[in-house]
Amino acid sequence: VEVPCLSGMYCFRSVGGFLIPYLIMLLVEGIPLFYMELAIGQKMRLGSIGAWSAISPYLGGLGIASVVTSLYLCLYYNVINAWSFWYLFHSFQAVLPWSQCPVNSNRTAYLEECDVATPTQYFFFRETLNISSSIDENGGVHMGQALCLLLAWLIVYLFIVKGVKSTGKVVYFTATFPYVVLVIYLIRGVTLHGAMNGLKYMFTPKLEQLANPQTWINAATQIFFSLGLGFGSLIAFASYNHHNNNFESQAIAVSLINSGTSIFASIVTFSIYGFKATFNYESCLERTRLLLLNTFELGEDAIHKDNVSFWITELNQTQPEQFGAIASRIETCSLEAELDTAVEGTGLAFIVYSEAIKNMPAAQLWSVLYFFMLLLLGMGSMLGNVTAIITPLRDFKPLARRCSSETLNGLVCLFCLLLGFGFTTRSGNYWFTMFNEYGATFSLLFIVLLEVVTVSYIYGLKRFEKDIEDMLGRRPNWYWKIMWMVLSPLLLISLFIFYILNYIQGGTPTYQAWDKDMCV
Repeated sequence: VEVPCLSGMYCFRSVGGFLIPYLIMLLVEGIPLFYMELAIGQKMRLGSIGAWSAISPYLGGLGIASVVTSLYLCLYYNVINAWSFWYLFHSFQAVLPWSQCPVNSNRTAYLEECDVATPTQYFFFRETLNISSSIDENGGVHMGQALCLLLAWLIVYLFIVKGVKSTGKVVYFTATFPYVVLVIYLIRGVTLHGAMNGLKYMFTPKLEQLANPQTWINAATQIFFSLGLGFGSLIAFASYNHHNNNFESQAIAVSLINSGTSIFASIVTFSIYGFKATFNYESCLERTRLLLLNTFELGEDAIHKDNVSFWITELNQTQPEQFGAIASRIETCSLEAELDTAVEGTGLAFIVYSEAIKNMPAAQLWSVLYFFMLLLLGMGSMLGNVTAIITPLRDFKPLARRCSSETLNGLVCLFCLLLGFGFTTRSGNYWFTMFNEYGATFSLLFIVLLEVVTVSYIYGLKRFEKDIEDMLGRRPNWYWKIMWMVLSPLLLISLFIFYILNYIQGGTPTYQAWDKDMCV
């Protein structure tokens, strides 16, 4: 299971408008292509490069494209695990460091950059990233992040050092323990004040999103990331299966469990986001209430949270001059705006979630649980990504003869670590965003489209059916054949065209930079 909404960040949008495209993509793209990649890996018993070369000597490039995409992902994805280590280590403190601003050198006030922003934003952008004001300002390596990245890659290497046998044992823990944490968080989340506001926001339909092609592209990308389609990891893992392994039932079960987990995790997340948004909204109302009480001669109980808006309108009409003196200090308090803010932006899981955690009782406990869960999910995803690179490399006999499994695994991890250090510089987060937004989405659409067209029309569906019959003892039914021959290719071609058009119409690509003075 991919780390929810860290690489794609799509499932933390309003599920009311996102769930419909997500489920359609699951049925039309996710399950059929998951089935297809498992069948290819189990039949060919090779990694992605060898498997596609066996189908056609001209298709080795398709396997190479999968390996390169997995390499791209490995380069920046483990940075998320480094951030998780950073936050996990900082959770073992009497006061969470992102719960309050540090004081200035004179110890007379809080640091201005933190005071203008929020403690959680300051901790992420300044303490965690030490971010520069633009991608051109490289700066030095953040030693704390570099050490966390080194630790993350060291653990990945220890997990995969013995090959697929050790990887399988690790996955049992990394895949199951997060469910325990999610259940604990669900119980805690739904009992928080304001949790229902988040859940209502999550399931409120926003059907206008269905007319936006980007919503469908986001849904497809989320399916690709969460199921691992196009990376070559499914082909790599399936190549170790027994010849008669029932991959059909596994494809259906894993796909449904994976998507069910994503929705379950979203319920947990939105309940906590609802608490955070409600807390901020009511804090805004309380600040406005105190401002009005201190400015106008009103009884202490005259203004409460439910009638603040009424009193703002009333006082503006009855005492315009006195109200005008404080008009610039009146905040616009909106629960909807707080919920919208809670589900957008880079560093989502680290800024918004940590802000909600700091307001919980026993915040350190919840922080440790959350970031440990995030770390396990991230490590579980990394195992698949690295295996997608290593398995095709081991298919090259000269390389396999010269390098032991431990040496090859170590060289791949070391190569990714050295290149990954670039993401720990002051401008590293801008490169992270660039890789995240442009490094995989277009590539995955193209790779998966070529895969389904190749199997259906070049390798031949009849031939593919015979391969499946040889392994399962039966041929695939009409659902699979319609998906592979018609619906999946058509939908992927449409998404591919929409993606290119959006890219062209979007003009020069831009990125959001951190302004130290404005703290945005």
